[in-house]
Amino acid sequence: MAEEVVLLGFWASPVAMRVKIALAEKEIDYVSREQNLFNKSSLLLEMNPVYKRIPVLIHEGKPICESLIIIQYIDEVWKHKAPLFPSDPCERAHARFWADYVDEHIYPNAQLLWARKGERQEAAKKSLIESFKALEGELGDKPYFGGASFGLIDIALIPFYSFFYAFETLGRFSMEEECPEIVAWAKRCSQRETVSKSVVLDQHKAYEFVLELMAWHGVK
Repeated sequence: MAEEVVLLGFWASPVAMRVKIALAEKEIDYVSREQNLFNKSSLLLEMNPVYKRIPVLIHEGKPICESLIIIQYIDEVWKHKAPLFPSDPCERAHARFWADYVDEHIYPNAQLLWARKGERQEAAKKSLIESFKALEGELGDKPYFGGASFGLIDIALIPFYSFFYAFETLGRFSMEEECPEIVAWAKRCSQRETVSKSVVLDQHKAYEFVLELMAWHGVK
């Protein structure tokens, strides 16, 4: 491939946003190839034949798949600027734990929130709020999850800020009331240029996409 670094992603994908933030933190130039989630390209199927999903980072013609793995790859290949992982092995393992927590709790509960109705939706909302509160406890009074340094856990979680309005509207609750420290953290992160240019800060636009996704899946 002619380009050295290519990202296969989608504008509203929180996992693709993660990769964009990581590349921005490292000041890496790349070519973004927007994918159609409902009509997957031959390039995506070729580069990720196992999961057939975004994001995929293509570096010198070789694909790297899954957002957290991609972030680790970016941090290891481009070491010249902005470390994304802690240098201490214990702290690095701790960061991975919480990044995995986001994938295992925030992502699936968010999907269930807009894919279910009635009691099942209420259960998803409860689990989502509890998950955010657990992350709020981990954040504590630190500016970022890693302390003074913006890093892996922040990158894993901040893309979901795009969907706070969708969470609130579909779940009928207030993020500000339930998790004020997470909201304050998200606003602080969004002031970083690497985040503001990588994350969808227009939460109403993200909400409209969720409605389109719900309609496509037949959820009313």
